[in-house]
Amino acid sequence: MQHPVYLINLDGSDDRLRSAKRQLDDAGIPFERVPAFDGRALRVEEFPEYDAAGAMAYMGRPLRGGEIGCYLSHLDCARRFLESGAPCGLVFEDDMQLNPGFAEGLRIVLDWLDEHRNWDLVNLGSPQHKIYTPIMEFSAAGRRYDLTRAHYFPMTATALIWSRQGAESFVQTHDRITRGVDNHFRHWLTRSDRGLSVWPPLVTTTGAESVIEGGSGKRSAQGRHPLYGLIKQRRQIVNKWIAWRHKRDLARRGKAAGDAAPPRS
Repeated sequence: MQHPVYLINLDGSDDRLRSAKRQLDDAGIPFERVPAFDGRALRVEEFPEYDAAGAMAYMGRPLRGGEIGCYLSHLDCARRFLESGAPCGLVFEDDMQLNPGFAEGLRIVLDWLDEHRNWDLVNLGSPQHKIYTPIMEFSAAGRRYDLTRAHYFPMTATALIWSRQGAESFVQTHDRITRGVDNHFRHWLTRSDRGLSVWPPLVTTTGAESVIEGGSGKRSAQGRHPLYGLIKQRRQIVNKWIAWRHKRDLARRGKAAGDAAPPRS
């Protein structure tokens, strides 16, 4: 595969590394292991890039050290990809689970992406899919998939494909961390409308708790803004309103240049 592939893996998470390596080896995909930034044991005050006031305003709560570490790990992968000089690159988190037909589906998606430039980031592992426009239908291992314009960019960052323009935007606009990386991607790409997604997902997760983020169980309410619920609701409403506007505008002007592609199988 001509595109670089990066696997985020925390030092000491050997079982996850073995599982991910086995899957990628079986798919014929060489990769570079990227040591995850371990922020679990650090106080948020120890991160100079963390903006506590900004996080409270946007998220309605403080970020955890693990969330900041996950953000920094993805930022590291984007920088490595840009240094490679390749046109696009893949990033996996080590709790990934490749679905049957992944290699075939990935090849089809990459072939399409190589011929089109109106995108920044593709989510291959979205567990939910809302407010989108289909742009290419394909099948892999006998299952039908859609590559879509993801107006409401999906959460989770288990499996991603970066374009150079997208990675450059992520790296160059990075200043202060006010939200987790998946919330950051949703905020940015919902506004730019340059995010794509595959549905149903080509990649799921093993179901194991996040190690980098220090577990994915129910968050404590400690430290939350008194209006946390309203802040979260406002964020979701604004993002969905922007997404619906993009979907409406795309429908009105027809298929945007670069979005049209015939079904493939």
